[in-house]
Amino acid sequence: MSSAGSQHNPRPVSSNTTYALAAVALVVIGLFVFAAFKWNKTAPTEVRNDGYGAVRESAVQVAIQPEGVIRLGRPDAPKTVDIFEDPICPACGVMETTFGQELAQKIDEGKLAVNYHLVAFLDPQSKSKDYSTRAIAANLCVAQAGSGPTYSKFHEALFTAKQPEEGGADLSNPALATLAIESGAPESVGPCITNGTQLDAARAAAKQNLDDLDARTGNKAATPAIYDGTTKIDWTDENWVLNLAP
Repeated sequence: MSSAGSQHNPRPVSSNTTYALAAVALVVIGLFVFAAFKWNKTAPTEVRNDGYGAVRESAVQVAIQPEGVIRLGRPDAPKTVDIFEDPICPACGVMETTFGQELAQKIDEGKLAVNYHLVAFLDPQSKSKDYSTRAIAANLCVAQAGSGPTYSKFHEALFTAKQPEEGGADLSNPALATLAIESGAPESVGPCITNGTQLDAARAAAKQNLDDLDARTGNKAATPAIYDGTTKIDWTDENWVLNLAP
């Protein structure tokens, strides 16, 4: 970035350069279309354990780890799975809609706990340009209150019924606060969200989580990404939850 007061006059782009850039853009668009087609062909469509809902057992706890990871589960759960998500990621919404209720039951049964690693690389794609970060801050506020079922309900709503489309209208901080209260959070959580109390922590957590995900894959990775230890889970396999926690 140039220093304040400096002048920068970019050279005009030649016709050849314009044609080359256009060709590159067409290739990139083609790859995105192919990836979307392939994803739509392989993504599961049947909602697993439909009707169960979010976590319901009071013994399920939620805790914020030092690096900003949010753990949901019973303290003695024998297995913990790591889930990387961006609050505006459409594939994350599909994954949560399809498998969220099945995960909730396994968490209630004490067979599984989840470490939620929330990232914010899609911030620029939101209408407010910071929705993912604000949603992560809201997650931290709700998690800090300490109720596993409440956090589960809030997280479920954010990734299903209330998830915004890329570029579409997203939730304001007051709307996020209202959703938190409707999910069962105490009134004290409202100001935490509306005032952006956890925004700095959310930015730090999002960066740490994205760095972690990039390190696991060796490149710029996509979400959702699910790991059992160092093993990456294929979330399009309809039996992945049952395979982890029979």
